[in-house]
Amino acid sequence: MDGFFAGIEQLALVRGLKASFVAYPIVNALHIMSIGALLTSVWLIDLRILGAFRSLPQAAFVALLRRTALGAFGGGLVTGSLLFSVRASEYAAMPIFLAKMTLILLAGANFLVFMRGARGGDQSAGGAATMLAVLSLVLWTSVLFAGRFIGFLG
Repeated sequence: MDGFFAGIEQLALVRGLKASFVAYPIVNALHIMSIGALLTSVWLIDLRILGAFRSLPQAAFVALLRRTALGAFGGGLVTGSLLFSVRASEYAAMPIFLAKMTLILLAGANFLVFMRGARGGDQSAGGAATMLAVLSLVLWTSVLFAGRFIGFLG
């Protein structure tokens, strides 16, 4: 497996990213922007489900922010993959990085379960939706903290 990650680090695109004075900081900034948009969207969706912003129609509010969250997740996935590629061998061996990836998978699964059970309209959240919203808040916040710890524990 080490050879696989070392191979990623030797790809021409990755070598170019490492060698560029501006590319890596730009990718890093775009990653931070994507994560900020993702977490803001998710938090607002979850808070609306939990009863905040009652003056805003839930269905339209959630639909708009869901699209924003999905776009931001895509941006975070692309930029995060590029950031990972620069030090793939090192990151793949870090328990905190593996924890972050696990948390992202759990948060994604939580989102899919929520979307599968989501109903239209502006009705109050039921027990399951409330539980999924709280779990979402915890998981995505944990992803953020795990991501920040990568830089400090690496």
